[in-house]
Amino acid sequence: MGRHLPTARAGPGMDYWLYLPRTQPDAAAQRGWPLVVMLHGCQQSATQFADGTRMNRLADSKGYAVLYPQQSIGAHAQGCWRWYDRATQQGGGDTALLADLVTAVCVKYRIDRRRIYACGLSAGAGMAAVLALNHPELIAAVGLHSAPVFGAGHSTVGALRVMRHGAPLAGDTAIDEVLARRRAQVVPGVQGGPMPMPPMPAILIQGADDQVVHPVNQQHLARQWLQLNNLGAAPARITVKPAGRGGSRNAHEIHDYLVGRKPLLRVARIAGLGHAWSGGDAALRFNMKAGPDASRMMLEFFGRHQRLMTPVR
Repeated sequence: MGRHLPTARAGPGMDYWLYLPRTQPDAAAQRGWPLVVMLHGCQQSATQFADGTRMNRLADSKGYAVLYPQQSIGAHAQGCWRWYDRATQQGGGDTALLADLVTAVCVKYRIDRRRIYACGLSAGAGMAAVLALNHPELIAAVGLHSAPVFGAGHSTVGALRVMRHGAPLAGDTAIDEVLARRRAQVVPGVQGGPMPMPPMPAILIQGADDQVVHPVNQQHLARQWLQLNNLGAAPARITVKPAGRGGSRNAHEIHDYLVGRKPLLRVARIAGLGHAWSGGDAALRFNMKAGPDASRMMLEFFGRHQRLMTPVR
């Protein structure tokens, strides 16, 4: 993982690795490092996820810190985040532990709290969505690679059903509940009026040949994020990128849903990609060498977004 801190513990059962960039641009010195929270998939460790995605190499060049929480085998026999658990989806369980960990890291290190991002693969992506939707005061944007629909499942059997078939109706209800909770927690603005609910930008990356988390999940996730961000039936700007020479890249199609000129939701479907991190180190499980480079795509997207700080009255 390059230069990193030793494994540490911040709260019950939550080990982590933290990568700090070698470079510290002037902006980082003044404002702190932006932070990417990377959540591994099932049957992966935090360090395997770091090595497979090569995120540290990119983060180093762009001045990002990267946090790799480690799910314990005691919490799940295959090391899966419990994204499907109802209590976790409502802010308890793994969600509370991760939020506490992010907060502890922000207290201990120079982190720019306006630029904290959550991303993951598979179960880790499902957990990143749960974390962001429960803690928009922490997370500025999310990157979901091969992710299941948010807010459905509620059991191991239910989770498998979601992964195979998605869950459009349950997904709609889950976002309705999130929006209702946010409206109940509105903070008064400077002039005494209610503040608008902040958007939650997202980049969704999915392999068209994924046999573990079926691509229909991406369709249902896009529907959820359009609903969440009040984009309605907004038309997408579509970019089609053919495969590169020598088959080094997979053809892919990107749908951008814009607010002004900025993509608030980016949906990328990659041909020929199964259940694996796009552009990763194929020597490790759940990674495919052929691009596009998902790590680069996520950092590029995150760089366009930061969380608005709540004004002080």
